[in-house]
Amino acid sequence: MSFNYPNGKKYVRLNQEKKAPVKIKKNDGYGNRGMTLEEDLNESNEYYRSRKMAVIHKKPTPIQIVQVDYPKRSAAVIKEAYFKLASTTDYNGVYKGKYIDFEAKETENPTSFPLKNFHQHQITHMEEVMNQGGICFVIIRFSRFDEVYLLEARHMLGFWDRMMSGGRKSITREEIIHNGYLIPLGFHPRIDYIKILDNLLPLY
Repeated sequence: MSFNYPNGKKYVRLNQEKKAPVKIKKNDGYGNRGMTLEEDLNESNEYYRSRKMAVIHKKPTPIQIVQVDYPKRSAAVIKEAYFKLASTTDYNGVYKGKYIDFEAKETENPTSFPLKNFHQHQITHMEEVMNQGGICFVIIRFSRFDEVYLLEARHMLGFWDRMMSGGRKSITREEIIHNGYLIPLGFHPRIDYIKILDNLLPLY
């Protein structure tokens, strides 16, 4: 099935660069489970919601279907669709009375996170959320290390401005380690980012 942006441009999922294998010891309590970052976050959000800790959901992406095939009478296959609107960020909700808004990305690059994974309208959205007093951030997974970090939007905007001013087009892993927060990983919840938010709430 193919998707297209509102301007008609074909949507192509960003593939991670193919690198030579790097032997890295996985987190024995968490790694090698084959889960995507989205699946892990959805499970974590359901854990929070079911225990009345927070209400945070994945934002649905509205699409307009333009071509459908019917290979069987009882089945329909969507062949072509368009995104109705440019997406903002992946998740939003409320925690302890505060509006929460964040984007989730993962990379196989062991040394840096490419900024091409973001778009200007997402950066603008993050800035608007911050201006309204919301808590906005990015969750980044370095899949080769099974490391997940929370990076506040204020830092993300700084790295974006650096790129737009002609600087590097990525954030180094060292910069994320220095400016971000390593999120505890487990099973229930899988990505316990609420523990990080508890430390950030007094700052907002």
